[in-house]
Formats: sequence, structure tokens, C-alpha cells
Amino acid sequence: MQSIHSLIKKLSLDYPEFGFDTADEFLWSANKKTVFYNPKLPHSREYTLHELSHALLGHSEYKRDIELIKLERDAWEYAKTELAPRYGVNISEDTIQDNLDTYRDWLYARSTCPECRTTGIETKTQNYRCLACGAIWRVNEARICALRRYSIQTK
Repeated sequence: MQSIHSLIKKLSLDYPEFGFDTADEFLWSANKKTVFYNPKLPHSREYTLHELSHALLGHSEYKRDIELIKLERDAWEYAKTELAPRYGVNISEDTIQDNLDTYRDWLYARSTCPECRTTGIETKTQNYRCLACGAIWRVNEARICALRRYSIQTK
């Protein structure tokens, strides 16, 4: 099994249009055209290919929270079917689903009504409405920080 450093060398040669840099977490920065990776964390090769997939698929932003789930799923599919075989990396379905679960949990937390705890719907970017009690709330981005929900209107 090749090391993450060996993989990064190959990726840098194959994709010179992108930078590869170490960081505390794995992420794709469309603004910097850089894949950030953490060689100290488990599954670093798999997550690096996943972030590169975001770059190759042109993922840069999303308007609705549910769209993020689709972008994540698409990036994992591309990493598993296109990149992993090319670079000799095995991406297990458990790794993919464990990662997607974090996004599903994130979405569920954002869509949970702060008044009655039922699930609401996103009516516009970062704004939700409860179908049960009519409460309306706004959420922060909270992908890498603590989730905050701010009530706008309660019934």
C-alpha cells in the first residue's frame, strides 16, 4: 500500500492545475484551487481522492443544504469508481457511508425545529420552516463549526 505522500506526489503530477497542501481537515477550496489533506488521520488516501473528486467535478458551492448531500455522494462515487482504481486505493462502502452519515446528521440537526423538535424544510438558503408548528428559523453555515439556529418567527 502506497503512503499518502507517494499518492500526493502522483496526484500533483497528474493534476498540476490543483494545489495539494496539508491542513487539519480534508477539504477542497475552489477559491484556492487546492485540495487540503491531513496525512495523520485515518483513511487519508481515501479522503484525499474524495476531495480531489470535488475539484474534478467542479464543485464550488451549493444553494440548499440538501444539495450538499448530493455533491458529497457524487464526489464519493467518482472517487471510488474513477480515481481509486487508477491509484490503487480501496475505498470501502463503510468509509463512504460513515462520511455521508455525518452530512445526513448535519442536515437533520439543521432541519430540526427549535420549537417543537419536528423536521422542517429549507424554504430559502439557510432558512427553515416547521410544517408542524409554523416556526421559522435561520441557521449558520456550520459545516466546520457549531450549529446555531436563530428563531425568526414562532407560532
